[in-house]
Amino acid sequence: MARSASANSYGLRRRQIRMRKTAGGGLQGQSGAGEGRAAEVSRLGDWKAMPLFGNTFSPKKTPPRKSASLSNLHSLDRSTREIELGLDYGTPNMNLTGQSLKFENGQWIAESGSSSGDRRETQRLRKRNQQLEEENNLLRLKVDILLDMLSETTAESHLMEKELEDLKSHSRRRK
Repeated sequence: MARSASANSYGLRRRQIRMRKTAGGGLQGQSGAGEGRAAEVSRLGDWKAMPLFGNTFSPKKTPPRKSASLSNLHSLDRSTREIELGLDYGTPNMNLTGQSLKFENGQWIAESGSSSGDRRETQRLRKRNQQLEEENNLLRLKVDILLDMLSETTAESHLMEKELEDLKSHSRRRK
């Protein structure tokens, strides 16, 4: 049905073009009643051929897809599927300034050829860093204790000075 409507509009359009050619292009202002009337019919025909809200174009409908899968991969368990489909990505690797790094257990580890020496050096530096942090924490604790002791002795000395002044002033009053 839609095909015949589009074919009819195509045929109508061709007839209108032929009428314009025979009527001298369908321009208004030319002399002759036949030409003006042909141009008016042509304009009305264009109006009918191009509806305001209608759609004369209707593409072919696509055939429905097959519902059943031809593959049996959906029936496999997760680990087998990862092996078959290559979903095991491995560890992330990166190359910076000629040094290859890989991400393992939450840390970037160098994996270049001279990495054994670098790895030992890194482990030694990390161990030394941890020792220095522990020593630093111990020294801070000692400083806190010494400041507490200093403030305590200062408070005691101020109390003793005040008692001494009170005793002096009391002994002066007696004389």
